[in-house]
Amino acid sequence: MRWTRAGSLALLALALLAGCGLVSSSGTFHDSSLPDGARPLDGARLVVTSKSFTEGVLLGKITATYLAAAGATVTDLTGAPGSASSRQAQLNGDADILWEYTGTGWVNYHNQTETIADPHELWQRVHDIERRDHDLEWLPPANFNDTYAFAASAPTAQRLQVKSLSEVAALPVADRTFCVDDEFFSRSDGFLPMLAKYGIPYNDPNGVPAGNVTRMDAGVVYPATAKSAPCHFGMVYTTDGRVKNLGLSVLDDDKKFFLPYSGTAVVRGAIIEQYPQLRALLGTIAERLTDPLMRELNGRIDIDGADPADVAYDWLRSENLVE
Repeated sequence: MRWTRAGSLALLALALLAGCGLVSSSGTFHDSSLPDGARPLDGARLVVTSKSFTEGVLLGKITATYLAAAGATVTDLTGAPGSASSRQAQLNGDADILWEYTGTGWVNYHNQTETIADPHELWQRVHDIERRDHDLEWLPPANFNDTYAFAASAPTAQRLQVKSLSEVAALPVADRTFCVDDEFFSRSDGFLPMLAKYGIPYNDPNGVPAGNVTRMDAGVVYPATAKSAPCHFGMVYTTDGRVKNLGLSVLDDDKKFFLPYSGTAVVRGAIIEQYPQLRALLGTIAERLTDPLMRELNGRIDIDGADPADVAYDWLRSENLVE
């Protein structure tokens, strides 16, 4: 199987980006071409970066592989540690393309506190601010939303006959048991405000008594929820591969408390102006990405141990986007 290596170009880019702590996850992705042999990006030189968590790296590898297949010379700097380094690299002009989340842009980058439940409205608001303030183009979002949610094991959800958080709120107090991590527990848009939104306030004998909440590491929440011990309901991320692997049922946030975190490809304004064909190419990727698909692809990496570059390439081939 053939590979593309960023080689000396990647090393040069790494040297340039050392000041903001950006490092490459591996600098590799599969060499491929478009099925029709077209090269709409022939001559383009692009730097693709990503955040360091599984989904971020996967999206970066998909993007690097596909744009290289379209003829671009791509420097793969996926896997930047933390959010700040990849973001700062793009703001500095040292990276061209980065997958972001609308909720992250709204809350973390622009310190907004208003909850906008409509995904398209939130994207438009973030899009307009980012274009005005940073000359970054947030392309139309993909069809997946990696936001907070609560889930239960399938048997527990069926036994308690719950499909939504409002139905959880209607359960007897003894059944309203939750597992959350410390960060989510203390967030201003996290657990306590969510309980208030659904009319079951924390540390209230008629709401959610403190003893009904177990705080634990985020990674432990998933198996605890699958076992329904010590809690019936656990905080999850909607596109996490463990949701599918453990057979968890994600509950509907029917009062729209949680902010949408729609995945969005972000391109520097100068780059999208120079290569407007990126809109269609990245749109081809975005329109295919859904919550169930992201759970499956993330699971192949986190649970099956597959390399993100392999998962990206295999998916692109399965969609007949590369060969």
